[in-house]
Amino acid sequence: MKDYTFEDYKALIEQHLMDFIPEVDHKSITLYEAMKYSLAAGGKRIRPVLLLAACDFCGGNVEEALPYACAIEYIHTYSLIHDDLPCMDDDDLRRGLPTNHKVYGEAMAVLAGDGLLTTAFEAMNRDMIFYFDNAEALKKRVKASYEIGKGSGCRGMVAGQVADMEAEDKSSSKEMLDYIHLTKTSALIVAAVRAGAYLGNADSEKLDNLTVFAENLGLAFQIRDDILDVEGQEEEMGKKAGMDSINKKATYPSLHGLESSRERLEELTQTAIGALEKYYDNAEVFTKLAEQLAVRGN
Repeated sequence: MKDYTFEDYKALIEQHLMDFIPEVDHKSITLYEAMKYSLAAGGKRIRPVLLLAACDFCGGNVEEALPYACAIEYIHTYSLIHDDLPCMDDDDLRRGLPTNHKVYGEAMAVLAGDGLLTTAFEAMNRDMIFYFDNAEALKKRVKASYEIGKGSGCRGMVAGQVADMEAEDKSSSKEMLDYIHLTKTSALIVAAVRAGAYLGNADSEKLDNLTVFAENLGLAFQIRDDILDVEGQEEEMGKKAGMDSINKKATYPSLHGLESSRERLEELTQTAIGALEKYYDNAEVFTKLAEQLAVRGN
């Protein structure tokens, strides 16, 4: 495993993020500009970094994993564009900038999201074409792509978005709230880690431990988001605070209160860290990330 930090992985992502966006005919150049606008707006790049880190952790080649890491960031960015639309969360600000539909209009924002989603799978499938004569290399890429498709689709992120919308202005159970967070947020984080692990030829034990880490990290990440929506500052968050309350969302603070939410956040963070503690310094990038995400915005 190379001695990469989170920032090293992130820099690699930033360097190659636009590499897999296909050439667009000038007649539809607005599509490219709208896609690029949201991709280039910044962000933590947590999911692609986790994919690269998991690949590296399991002995894989980080540069070979780049099409999959960028693909998962395309999917995440598409989901944010669609999330911000008036028909969903109706946000005007994302990553400190006007949301995509505020700049390009609602129809183009929908199409920019569609373009990013389909480009993600184009990038992964194009990479697979180079390995038709290498069954083992192809197999791990197919598994990685499958994990990303599953985590972002109707058994993952999209299912969570549906449950999240349908829970608005309703009394939600703890089980429903956990389901929303496990699918809407945690599923794509789990997909990133498992895809990276497959690309790195992980053994079953490492794959299982990384999955436990990712599930707990994903839930902790969303609970911290819920807390920040209540007490965070807009300039730090890059988006408006208080939107969950305005939209009457089911959140941990609304169901359990802030203090219990903080306790649950700490519990999940420690469980995530504990899943990889036997790997000591080799898991440092994961444990540091879990610790930092738990206190972000403080």
